[in-house]
Amino acid sequence: MNSDADAGWFSAFNIMKDNYGLTDDAIGVFAINLRFNLDDIQTIAAESITGGGDDKKCDVLYVDKERRIAVIAQCYVSQKLRQSAPSNKASDLNTAISWLLSADIDQLPASLKGKADELRSAISSGDVKQLFIWYVHNAPSSKNVEDELRAVENSARVALNRYETGRDINIFAEEMCNKKIGHLYMQAERTVIVTDEFSLIVPDVVETIETDWSSVVTNVNGEWLYNLYHQYGTDLFSANLRGYLGSRDSDSNINNGIKKTANTQPNNFYVYNNGITALVLDFEIGRRSRSGRKLKITGIAIVNGAQTTGSIGNLDNKPSAGLKIPIRFVKANKDSIVADVVRYNNLQNKLQAADFRSADQIQERLRTEFEKIPDAEYEGGRRGGASDAIKRSKFTLPSYTVGQSLAAFHGNPVTAYDKKSELWTNDSNYRHIFTERTTARHIVFCYSLLTSINDRRLDLTNMDKKDGNSLTKIQKTSLDFLNNKGANYLLLHVISQCMETILSKPIPNRFDLQFRQNVSPFAAVSLWKPIVDMMLSLSNQLEPAFSRNRISNENVNKTVPNFVGVVASIKDLQQTTFNDFASKVSVQ
Repeated sequence: MNSDADAGWFSAFNIMKDNYGLTDDAIGVFAINLRFNLDDIQTIAAESITGGGDDKKCDVLYVDKERRIAVIAQCYVSQKLRQSAPSNKASDLNTAISWLLSADIDQLPASLKGKADELRSAISSGDVKQLFIWYVHNAPSSKNVEDELRAVENSARVALNRYETGRDINIFAEEMCNKKIGHLYMQAERTVIVTDEFSLIVPDVVETIETDWSSVVTNVNGEWLYNLYHQYGTDLFSANLRGYLGSRDSDSNINNGIKKTANTQPNNFYVYNNGITALVLDFEIGRRSRSGRKLKITGIAIVNGAQTTGSIGNLDNKPSAGLKIPIRFVKANKDSIVADVVRYNNLQNKLQAADFRSADQIQERLRTEFEKIPDAEYEGGRRGGASDAIKRSKFTLPSYTVGQSLAAFHGNPVTAYDKKSELWTNDSNYRHIFTERTTARHIVFCYSLLTSINDRRLDLTNMDKKDGNSLTKIQKTSLDFLNNKGANYLLLHVISQCMETILSKPIPNRFDLQFRQNVSPFAAVSLWKPIVDMMLSLSNQLEPAFSRNRISNENVNKTVPNFVGVVASIKDLQQTTFNDFASKVSVQ
């Protein structure tokens, strides 16, 4: 590592890796988490890290239809200082692109088949608008890697053009090197990373002062913004996770329209454009003079207006003197205000689905109940700022994952897998899982089961990567099953459906299930392990639940009753396992 900041992110990465028992490939998950401020590291790792020696040069494949992004990553971690990362691993991404986007899906290994099919389906349905192709490593950047990634970008464009919606996808082939990950890490810790002072002359200002914040509204000339972008680039967007999306020569592309207006109608730009909102560390308003008013600002992070800034900064020539851009500089005294300024002003950081329920009485009650659960922190829909990406405690139960575990346990594994936001935004879905009978201890019961399943998947994936021949036949079958998309939620669901068989008693209401002792979620994970392993040994019975390597409602409804019957038929053979687990469970 080359600096304290570098050492900081690498230390955080190693802590994350140790907390969740991950391999070096998790550096890709770490970068994705920082870049997109995701909710649950363990679940993302379990679902996106590929397994086996035959991974077709793809270490991580992450598809997020809600954010409309996909990330394909090749990962490399060096334990000693290197001048650069091996460039051949960057060129390997050409192989990954070919297999993931173009090859016959049936020719792909089991570890990739479901993931590749999900990526292709998301592309075809228009649910991917940005494709990130990353070489993630902890060494300095290099020209050789950059050249290889340009070739990868071209290969991806050719492959995507074969899809009807592929031409509308922006491709970002990037070297996520030591410096860039360090920037993301610093961004997550500190909203404003450009901290220099700037003196400028503006026509005048309107100042607003409140207890916890103050702001000035004015306009700046286009040349100032153009120069600012050329000096600091994407560092200006440290508070805007969306960043600048680039532009294409198309009437439908908003950024191209911004550039066209700036070039052809600079005097009208002010009334056509929504302007910019920027966080600053401080501002000082000077006296008015004939030339205007002097304004000094310290630090800047553009919260809203990244597309305007990037478009102006990418003009072929400096803009004309007539180009004026409306801007609002905001200074806040509290971190909570800063977080909300970022959240409410940033299109990409719009209110998350769970935020709409954070003040719900049920969530308030659950947060209070969780105060009595050892080693557990429940967000209950609340979210902080970008720093959540690295500051979330390992004891935190992320809101989305809690919702997914409850939904799968109580009958909706497909929704849990494919529509996690709807568990919070759709009132029917929300009221189905968050009821007056939903307790903190029941959440621990469901969430720890999902965690136990994800842990098992990660264990098997790591074993397969180290030596695929070391897996037993049952372990190989289990891993093949878990590599299907939504398999973890399906397994959780069928275990729920088998609870009366496991406990040897009727269960009038499954919301009453909890562990007898008030255990932590971590301790509860180990209680589930014998049940998870036993159910995985029968996972071949669940294959009909999948269509094109993913679960579907129709197939799940047909398959699950048969599986429950199989478990009931072998109850006597598993009586010791079932009785041991049942002794630890209560039905209130």
